[in-house]
Amino acid sequence: MVGFTGEFHNNIDAKGRASIPARFREVLARDFGDEGLELTKNVDGGLSAYPLSRWEEIRKNILALPPGPQRTSLNRLILNPAESCAFDKQGRIQLSNALRNYAGMDREIVVVGGYDKIDIFSRSRYDEVNRESQELLRSDPQFVADLGL
Repeated sequence: MVGFTGEFHNNIDAKGRASIPARFREVLARDFGDEGLELTKNVDGGLSAYPLSRWEEIRKNILALPPGPQRTSLNRLILNPAESCAFDKQGRIQLSNALRNYAGMDREIVVVGGYDKIDIFSRSRYDEVNRESQELLRSDPQFVADLGL
């Protein structure tokens, strides 16, 4: 399985719809056997869209946790706001107002592959997440060198 890879700059239309790249829709059908996505918040201040088969694993893993503050937090952040998304004829999914507001999405977005999920960020948040990732990797150059990068 190759999974979702690539980075695509896009816009949300006036009705709150975002286009998911054809390449990602092909991977969804081929590698996951799914036709829809489950969309929810992520811990990086964006949204994550999971193939339905992968989402079911995540849901079961969270619900299997013992009751406590971490499970409650995961329920609030990940499970409770999740929405099932079907593609329209143009390959777009609807982003609810609540999810768009959480992610600070107005118009410009970045749709990026995360192998077993698709992440969607506002353009400004994606730039910030990338800066944070670069800083983290620069802080440990040996880790990067050991990977051959």
